Amino acid sequence: MPQLGPWELIIILVIVIAIFGAGKLAGLGGALGRGVKDFKTAVKDEDAEKEDDDEEEDDAEDAE
Repeated sequence: MPQLGPWELIIILVIVIAIFGAGKLAGLGGALGRGVKDFKTAVKDEDAEKEDDDEEEDDAEDAE
């Protein structure tokens, strides 16, 4: 797979801006950022729940 150099990236960026416009790209970037943030929050919440469940199981085993 060929690697993209700086000139290729610049050309792709110019084409994308020409197609979508700078304003729409800013909105798309914001939406992408919010999506990544929500994903990270969900992963952290899931990990915290998993740890809580593991601790509860350990406490139940210790009580026996």
